[in-house]
Amino acid sequence: MTRIAISSGSFDPVTNGHIDLFERASKLFDEIIVVISINNKKTPLLSLDLRKQLLVEATAHIKNLRIDTFEGLLVDYAKKQKADAIVRGLRSSTDFDYENNIASMNKQLVPELETIFLMTKPAYSFVSSSIVKEAASYGSCIQDLVPKGVEKALKRAYNVN
Repeated sequence: MTRIAISSGSFDPVTNGHIDLFERASKLFDEIIVVISINNKKTPLLSLDLRKQLLVEATAHIKNLRIDTFEGLLVDYAKKQKADAIVRGLRSSTDFDYENNIASMNKQLVPELETIFLMTKPAYSFVSSSIVKEAASYGSCIQDLVPKGVEKALKRAYNVN
């Protein structure tokens, strides 16, 4: 029996905190599917193709991981993939409150689908895509927060050195 987990997000951009989560989840499941969620209510900085490319590069070392995109309810995607679980990272109690509501709704919709919460490593507890983008927009050093390819992509996007 293959155990499949899904981790989703906009990954605009992917951070080292995300990569850490994927690495840890890859040890718990036979396959990890990282899904770039398409949310028409948000305007991403980076194109979908670039986000996918950056994720592929940053996760190449995780052999049981694949990247995909999806628009719609994640539980519908999970059912199609025959996934066992959704893996979510938690940085704080605020994240827990938000994620717990979503997990409860997902459980209502698909009772057999579990949600697994992994605590973020303390080194990444303050890191979010939004905060990384803000720092990058001012030309701040973000090299310890994101993969090298992401750092380069953000410098290009904000036209900073």
